[in-house]
Amino acid sequence: MKNTIKLSTFLIASLFLFSGHLSAQCDIVTGQSCVNTIVTSVPYLRIVNDARSGGMGDNRLTISPDANSIFSNSSQLAFVDRRFGFSGTYTPWLRSLGLKDVYLTTASGYVAIDELQTVGLSFRRFSLGEISFTDPNGQPLGVDKPFEMDFALSYNRQLGERFAAGLTLKYIYSKLANGQTVQNEVIVPGKSVAGDISFTYKAPIADFVDFTLGGAITNLGSKIKYTEGSIGDFIPTNLGIGGGFRFTLGEDFWIHTALDINRLLAPTPPGGNPFSPENAGGGDPFIPDYKERSVVAAALGSFGDAPGGFREEMRENTYSFGTEIHYKYATLRLGHFNEHKLKGNRKFFTFGAGFNYKQYVSVDISYLATLTKQRHLLDRTLRFSLLVNFIDIEK
Repeated sequence: MKNTIKLSTFLIASLFLFSGHLSAQCDIVTGQSCVNTIVTSVPYLRIVNDARSGGMGDNRLTISPDANSIFSNSSQLAFVDRRFGFSGTYTPWLRSLGLKDVYLTTASGYVAIDELQTVGLSFRRFSLGEISFTDPNGQPLGVDKPFEMDFALSYNRQLGERFAAGLTLKYIYSKLANGQTVQNEVIVPGKSVAGDISFTYKAPIADFVDFTLGGAITNLGSKIKYTEGSIGDFIPTNLGIGGGFRFTLGEDFWIHTALDINRLLAPTPPGGNPFSPENAGGGDPFIPDYKERSVVAAALGSFGDAPGGFREEMRENTYSFGTEIHYKYATLRLGHFNEHKLKGNRKFFTFGAGFNYKQYVSVDISYLATLTKQRHLLDRTLRFSLLVNFIDIEK
């Protein structure tokens, strides 16, 4: 595929890759509700890559640990019951629009040092296809294959029989339009260093029921720049908290059901004109003040910076509900994802299935169906995952 597209349009489209609508300026004086989506750079970091979670409404924080746990809650890896494991996933992107060369691939693995400690490693690459760049007059500026990727390393440890914590460090590289220029600024690859911190708590509450609580702050890291003179854009720092119940109903027969709540720890665009004196008076008058905040200040302030107050803050939460039914060698999955209509409007059901051999090898597939007129970027798309685990841990 070859797309002829102006560079500025391409960059804007990349930034809004996950937004159902472009951010609108809200009039809090009249009280009129309007779209005010939070926008960050490298939005591919928010994609749930594995088909197992993809079949459960993107629910991930408390399901049983596997090699893909490193992407959302690496502390789960401290509870693995195999010495080694790895996973490969493939997620086609924008298939409903006819695109063939936009996709996400990942590879991840773990090694259990002993019964208490596990290290994990992952690689993720998001291909944006082949782009033919042109200037405002339609003259060709060359062809490139932009992509984004990251490497991550995690350390996870049980701090008690039921509690574990994890720390992940990652390097992010975003090559969107290397060597091109916008307003006499040369575009360079964006780079960032970020970290995740996570925890998992497990507790039996009945003979056949176990409860799991999980939480993680992911992608907390430096802003990313695409030109030398820019101030940098926030990456999608995310706070997630989830709870799940597992019902063991017989040998090789169990049901897991869980709810995750996620929100971005990034600034909400202010109401009114972002370049007005009240919104761009604290520093450079050509840069809105909220973009000039430090990473830590932006994360802490994200709980109270929405122009619509507490009501709008609650709209910034997303909800993922999923159920997994396993019997012997097969698993069925159902899920639902909900995002407020003024904050992206992603609403969809998911379906999935998995086939495994004694939990050593598993092949998973999932399917997404949009519930609104606004189509999701993965609408009617199949996702695939392969999991392999080796050697039981003696505990």
